[in-house]
Amino acid sequence: MNGENVISSKKITQNLGFIGAGNMAKAITDGLLKSEAVKPSQMYVCAPSNRNLASWKTLGVNTSNNNGYALENTDVTVLAMKPQYLDSVIDNLVLSHPLPENHIFISILVGVTLETLQRKLSRFIKSPRVAKVIPNTPMLVQEGCSVFCCTHPADNEIIELVQAIFSKGGICEMIPEPLMNAMGALSGSGPAFVYMIIEALSDGAVKMGIPREMSTHFSAQTLLGAAKMVLETGKHPGQLKDEVCSPGGSTICGVHALELGGLRHALIDAIEAATKRSEEIGKQK
Repeated sequence: MNGENVISSKKITQNLGFIGAGNMAKAITDGLLKSEAVKPSQMYVCAPSNRNLASWKTLGVNTSNNNGYALENTDVTVLAMKPQYLDSVIDNLVLSHPLPENHIFISILVGVTLETLQRKLSRFIKSPRVAKVIPNTPMLVQEGCSVFCCTHPADNEIIELVQAIFSKGGICEMIPEPLMNAMGALSGSGPAFVYMIIEALSDGAVKMGIPREMSTHFSAQTLLGAAKMVLETGKHPGQLKDEVCSPGGSTICGVHALELGGLRHALIDAIEAATKRSEEIGKQK
């Protein structure tokens, strides 16, 4: 690879490799393909199982069971496997030729630090250029949240590349590495917490006689609308909540029930628990 490709606001000219073909890798590539930022022929996806690769093949993406294929044919390699497989993937990588020094690695491995990634990848490149990104699955519908940090914070090529890839599926911002685990708990794990809230609201509506399909649809739309109100008005969520609550009305009675049930406490605990687990995973590496 020549390493002289230029990133435009619309197109990414680098070839992109993915080691791992799970849901998050699919969300990233779907965002890129839907936005036409890359062509399927620019992507090289590797996974141990042909079953995982079947859907990629139908898109015209290059696929292989050999992880070295993703490195040798690309300028940028995205590490998208489960973090517990990092060592085995690196230990079993066989390359037919050395990688160029300007090869870029992007990791979406939860909890694995930049220092760990640099140390483990230095067997292929003396001083690997690495970005660590925490995306989320709503990238599939171009409403994702991604945060990143990198080993060379002044390396504009890496910064622009990460933003070009991940902004195709939503918002993408650079933050200090010490904040990555907490942001991963918020935006990376957060969709799972929100799905539970949507499901619970739907259950409540079903209990009160609303058909399931309608209750789920309106629960999801209610959260979408409320989120847009926060984003577009710039008002504090507490203020917006107060604007819905009339004195002695039904909404404030519902809010009281949520407070009694410990909603705030549970969500705060969920962010803390997910953050701590990410930190534990990082220490294991």
